[in-house]
Amino acid sequence: MAKIPVALQMYTLRDLTEKDFLGTLKQVAAIGYAGVELAGFGNLSAVKLKAVLGDLGLGIAGAHVGLLDMSEAELDAAIDYHLALGNKYLVHPWANADSADGWRAIAQKLNAAGARCRARGLQVCYHNHAHEFTQFDGTTALELLYANTDPANLQAELDLFWVSKGGSDPVDLIEQYADRVPLLHCKDMDAEGEFAEVGEGSLDWEEIFATAPEAGVQWYIVEQDICKRPPLESVTLSFQNLKKMGIA
Repeated sequence: MAKIPVALQMYTLRDLTEKDFLGTLKQVAAIGYAGVELAGFGNLSAVKLKAVLGDLGLGIAGAHVGLLDMSEAELDAAIDYHLALGNKYLVHPWANADSADGWRAIAQKLNAAGARCRARGLQVCYHNHAHEFTQFDGTTALELLYANTDPANLQAELDLFWVSKGGSDPVDLIEQYADRVPLLHCKDMDAEGEFAEVGEGSLDWEEIFATAPEAGVQWYIVEQDICKRPPLESVTLSFQNLKKMGIA
């Protein structure tokens, strides 16, 4: 089985990209990451950004794009951009509702956006936080979201820190959504329940990485929302630990 590549979610280095987008991409490539997940495009055209990433040897694991409030014209423009960029996965990064019906309404919107994207060769995914594990009559919001969407139209980017923070087991969720989870957000949890570099906390990475290939995971994506050391040091440490594990 081919090794699953490791990307970096560029949101982790947002303070650096704001000052020097291209220079930060070069630093990510120098660390050894195989790709990036984008959370902004440096005001570059798709053609220019694709060329930059190609020159650096960085693949595109996906991009976070707010889809719920887009008009059809805006969504079509986003699809055009990502097709030109060579990105396959559009990931909706956040949604919330205070009722089961609210989550069903979100599901309906994401399913429609996903169908529109799929018709042109792109895949929509959803990125969870912890609140999606709130239960409504015994069913979590995440379960409502995926039960009320076509798997072909909405797949999962499981964020394993937030899965654990929400009280669920990452391995169980990967298995539950096998063949619907192409992207995994990899971040660890320290003793205080806060963000930590991969391999520096309590998540069972050996079991996670044993389960992921069979579930159809295509990319491991390192992300750290908040870093206690300089962010570039954090993403380097995560990569070095993944390398020691034989993953990177």
